[in-house]
Amino acid sequence: MGKVAVVTGAGHGIGRGVAIAYSEQGYTVILADVNEDGCKETKRLMKEVSTEIILTDVSKPESIASLFHKIEERYERLDVLINNAGLSAFKQMDELSVDEWDKVINTNLRSVFLASRAAARVMRKNNGGSIVNIASTRATMSEPNSEAYAATKGGIVALSHALAISLSDDRITVNSISPGWIEVEDYASLREVDHEQHPAKRVGKPSDIGRACLFLTSEENNFVTGENLVVDGGMTRKMIYEH
Repeated sequence: MGKVAVVTGAGHGIGRGVAIAYSEQGYTVILADVNEDGCKETKRLMKEVSTEIILTDVSKPESIASLFHKIEERYERLDVLINNAGLSAFKQMDELSVDEWDKVINTNLRSVFLASRAAARVMRKNNGGSIVNIASTRATMSEPNSEAYAATKGGIVALSHALAISLSDDRITVNSISPGWIEVEDYASLREVDHEQHPAKRVGKPSDIGRACLFLTSEENNFVTGENLVVDGGMTRKMIYEH
């Protein structure tokens, strides 16, 4: 059997772009998401390779455990985990309930730890693997009413380098990617100013994150671990003043 990759949140957006990237490289790709219809559309867009949809709610520990039990049982290996699933709750802090806060934390951050731990148990049987956790440029820059989301993305960056050290003896690399503006809906509807404000002169696409994941999980690049790769067209390096 060839290499196996699992992508959480594969039914839409960045997750879909990442899943397609791995299918183009001949991986068996496991699409893990609560959105079955979205995963079916992702599968339709992928190369004709071995692909399986495993419905997974990453906010629930038992669902994560079931996902990796099925992967080990059916494929007996796991080479790549992309922790991408997440949600946001952009609300004024006085209006954000504790339950809403916990939902974002559990979905975006706790799931990364639980999935990475479960994946490592399978990967170490194959002499290693690679984990990439999707963070955000919001880990280091913010706008109002983004506290819960920002906390999870900052946590993902820190968790990633902690995991990289803890899993080093298992030959498992762990990195994070912080995307900037990645347009996941209608790219053609973007305005010229949307593109031109980026030093790269364009808004990002899910395929940009897919290629970054492929780089970080390539065996040839296993000297890179514990890092956070910013993929944002240069926006976080741009000094902005109103004149």
